[in-house]
Amino acid sequence: MPSSFTRRKALLGLAGGAAAAGTLLGRLSPTARAAEPLQGNIRHSVCRWCYRKIPLETLCRECRRIGIPSIELVTPKEWPTLKQYGLTCAMTSSGGGIAKGFNRVEHHDRLVAGLEDLVPQAAAAGMPSIICMSGNREGMDDDEGMKNCVKGIKRIIGLCEKHKVNLVMELLNSKVDHADYMCDHTSWGVALCKMVGSERFKLLYDIYHMQIMEGDIIRTIRENAQYIGHYHTGGNPGRNEIDETQEIYYPAVMRAIVETGYQGFVGQEFVPTWDDPIAALEKCVRICDV
Repeated sequence: MPSSFTRRKALLGLAGGAAAAGTLLGRLSPTARAAEPLQGNIRHSVCRWCYRKIPLETLCRECRRIGIPSIELVTPKEWPTLKQYGLTCAMTSSGGGIAKGFNRVEHHDRLVAGLEDLVPQAAAAGMPSIICMSGNREGMDDDEGMKNCVKGIKRIIGLCEKHKVNLVMELLNSKVDHADYMCDHTSWGVALCKMVGSERFKLLYDIYHMQIMEGDIIRTIRENAQYIGHYHTGGNPGRNEIDETQEIYYPAVMRAIVETGYQGFVGQEFVPTWDDPIAALEKCVRICDV
C-alpha cells in the first residue's frame, strides 16, 4: 500500500488544491465534527483490534464524541470500561481462533465449554452476540465440514436461545487473508444457517472479505438478509479506509442494508493508515451513515 503521504498528495492533485482535498477527505476537527449528529439509520460499531495502540478509555471517549455506541471484539474483562462510557460490545470475542473451528469434531468440546461459560456472561451484561468460526479445511470436504459444524453448534445453540444471545459465524476470504478457511462463501454459510435452524445462529457478513471472494455485494445482502446478524467493513484492495481510494462504494451498500430492515450493528474493521486514526474512523463512519 502507498504511504498516507503519497495517497494524500494524489488526492490533493485530483481535487485541485488543499481546500478541495480537505472537503473530499472530510477531515474536520473533532470540535467541528461534534456538532454533526449521526442520522441513526445505522448502528455503528468499531473493532478494537484495529486501534490496539490507542488506550481503550481514549477510544471509548472518541466513540462517545462521534456517536459510535459499540466497541466490539473485546473480552468480558473490558466490558466494565465500555459500560463506564455508556457503550456496548456488539460482537464479543469467543477466543476460539480462526483456523480451528466447528468444522472438526475434535474441537467441539473445547468450543462448547468456552461458550457455556461466555453465553450467560454476555446475557447478564447485555451483550447481544458472540463470534465463532468454521475453521480451516485442511483437506476436509465442505459437506463434511458443514455437517460437523451443525453437530457442534446444535450442542450450544439451545443455551443461546435460552439467554437470547446470538452466535454468529464470520465469512472470511480464503484468497488473500485466511488461506483454507471453510466458511468463505455466503452460499455455504446460508446453507449452514438453514441446517442449524435457529434464529440465534446467523452470519457475520464481512463486506471486505466477500468482495474478494464473490463480489455482487448488494444483491447478496438483499437475497440473504434474514441470515445475516452482523456486518463488517473494510476497503478493498488493502483493507484500509473505505474511501475514494478503493473499489467498494459503501454508501450504496449501507443503503441496501438499511432497506432490508436490518436492526443490528455495522462494525468498522478497516486498518487505518492515516497519521490520525481517529479522524480516519470518524470519516468512514460518516461514509456509512446513510
